Amino acid sequence: ADGIDLRVIEWEPVDPSAGSTEFVLVHGLASNARMWDGVGRRLAAAGHRAVAVDLRGHGRSSKPEGPYDTPTVADDVASLLDLLGFERPIVAGQSWGGNVVVELAFRHPGRTAGIVPVDGGFIDLQGRFPEWEDCERVMAPPKLAGTAMARIEEYFRKANADWPPEGIAGGLANFEVREDGTIAPWLTFERHIQVLRGLWEHHPRSRFPELTEPVLWCPADSGEVAWTTSKRAALEEAERLLARSRTHWFSPAHHDIHAQQPDRLVEVLLGELADGFFSTG
Repeated sequence: ADGIDLRVIEWEPVDPSAGSTEFVLVHGLASNARMWDGVGRRLAAAGHRAVAVDLRGHGRSSKPEGPYDTPTVADDVASLLDLLGFERPIVAGQSWGGNVVVELAFRHPGRTAGIVPVDGGFIDLQGRFPEWEDCERVMAPPKLAGTAMARIEEYFRKANADWPPEGIAGGLANFEVREDGTIAPWLTFERHIQVLRGLWEHHPRSRFPELTEPVLWCPADSGEVAWTTSKRAALEEAERLLARSRTHWFSPAHHDIHAQQPDRLVEVLLGELADGFFSTG
């Protein structure tokens, strides 16, 4: 789309004879497609085709100077669905990626069989930061470029000791490793700020009344009471506004549910698919 190349990872179904559903997996801010490795592999083992994508500016996809607003990124995903020939896949998105898939369903009604925001999709930063400058100041990422990869890996493994190996590998794939052993985030600091600004400008609540596809919410309860309470309030309102939705809480769980608990997330996805929650006709 508009000269942007998107890198995808595909998992072909091990045995599609039982009836294969197509899944598209969208990562969050400053993340990458490999964070979905555990989910994609398990979906394929269950007979389904899965594709994860590096969004613009991230991973090994094109890194234009802009734009990085959420509608533009959602349109990238729609173009990807067309290119892959997917008719009505289930599209899951984590964190900012959850907002992206909400926008996808809003801008391209009927294009998916349903969307799955994973600890995202309800993010409205202006509720917390009415002024952009405050949001930028508080949420700007650390400048990690030039840090030794060994130091990054040590910290990441210690902070996520309960993650499976594929989740750890996916997290470390957020960084380019230079010849001298130091790293640089694939998403540069300047582009990170552009994506953050686009997220700050995005108001998913305004989209909910217009969504026709089923929405399966998969939020994380990390144990932070205030944050979980805020999520519950946002999701209760979302369910009132949406035509069709369900919520599966993951507790206790990390924000990166897909990397930490891929087995349980796939169990929920396939359970809802078998139950007929996702429209297919």
